[in-house]
Amino acid sequence: MHRHGYKGRKFGRERDQRRALMKGLATSLVEYGKIETTLPKAKELVRYIEKLITKAKKGDLASRRAVIAKLSTQAAAYKLVDEIAPQLTGRTSGHVRVQRTRVRVGDGAQLATIEFVDELKAVAKESK
Repeated sequence: MHRHGYKGRKFGRERDQRRALMKGLATSLVEYGKIETTLPKAKELVRYIEKLITKAKKGDLASRRAVIAKLSTQAAAYKLVDEIAPQLTGRTSGHVRVQRTRVRVGDGAQLATIEFVDELKAVAKESK
């Protein structure tokens, strides 16, 4: 069987499990700014999170709702739209970086860190 035209990695999982995996990884990246995972998952997460950041930079209601649907928690979605996306307006793409780190001892999997390219500043929340 040929592999031509089949986009995306399967990770040996069902469709719903893959979607949940990407949601979880993207949410963790938004919350913590930097995560470590396997290299194939990190590379697939780049495709997922770049599209989300582009939507978050637009900032209108429909885009905000699309971002909420693609992340696990509303808090992470609000953080992406209100705090992270405005700091990334200088770029059109390439918002995240993947760096190989080490080989996992248990199974020999290549691990990588994924993080935002630009240094993100913590935004002080105003009290009401």
